[in-house]
Parts: sequence; C-alpha cells; structure tokens
Amino acid sequence: MADSRISHIELDEATILWRNADIEQERRIAIFDLIEENLFRPLRAAEAGHEGPYRLRLAVSDGRLVMDVANEAQQPLETLILGLGRFRRPIRDYFAICDSYYQAIRKATAQEIETIDMARRGIHNEAADMLLERLDGKVETDFATARRLFTLICVLHIRG
Repeated sequence: MADSRISHIELDEATILWRNADIEQERRIAIFDLIEENLFRPLRAAEAGHEGPYRLRLAVSDGRLVMDVANEAQQPLETLILGLGRFRRPIRDYFAICDSYYQAIRKATAQEIETIDMARRGIHNEAADMLLERLDGKVETDFATARRLFTLICVLHIRG
C-alpha cells in the first residue's frame, strides 16, 4: 500500500517577502500539523508507479501556485500548476480577518475574539473547499490537508 502523504514541505523563501511573528507562528503550525497528518496522493505520479511519501515544495510564480512533488530521494515526480485568480479574494479576506484576529487577541473580549475566529474559520473553510475543487483529478487529498495548504498559500502571498 502506498504511503499517500507529504513527509516534507518547503516554501519558496524567495516568494515570501515579509513576515511577522504571528504569520511565522501560523506557518510553523500549518507545516507541523500537515506533516503530522495529511492525505496527499498526486494522481499522475501514482499512476506512473511512484508511491509516497512525497516531498512538496510550494512557490508562487506569475500568479500561479507551483507545487513541485518529489519522492523521498528528492527525485522530481511532477509539477502541478494552479491558477490563483479565484483565490485572490479569499486570500485578501483571510489576511484582513487574521489582522483583526491578531489585534483582537491583544485587547478584545473573549466573545469578540470568538466571533472573529468563527469568521476566520469560515473563510478558511471556503478556501479549502475551493482548493479541493482545483486539485480534483490532480491530487487525492482531504479537507484538513487542503485547509493547511491554503494557510501556506497565504504565507506565500505576504507582501508586507
């Protein structure tokens, strides 16, 4: 049975132009959670007989998400490229709500924080569903993995 998971993930550091402590914490948590538990099976690589676990490198180039998939020996298996046009608004909304959330946790009431967090989760969930749609037929994955990948896609869009 193939090990259909990501064992290592790397973000293109040249793409990340700016980060702060809150964003860095989000990135660390998303990567840790993703490595701990995920479902990721690139269909073309699997059909060609390549089994996981997989190494994944994420980058943004010319408005597209570039997902370089390799095996454990770091041999390239395939590159997936997804247009990010449909993600512009969810990414922008997610940044705005995260900014509100980070400000709220420093000075708002517990109820205000919970309300903002619910809105943040809602945007995050919608974007994860959209990512699942875009990966359909390319990668077998699950909702939790798509959610964590969306977090990392957002990190790649930080401009400061």
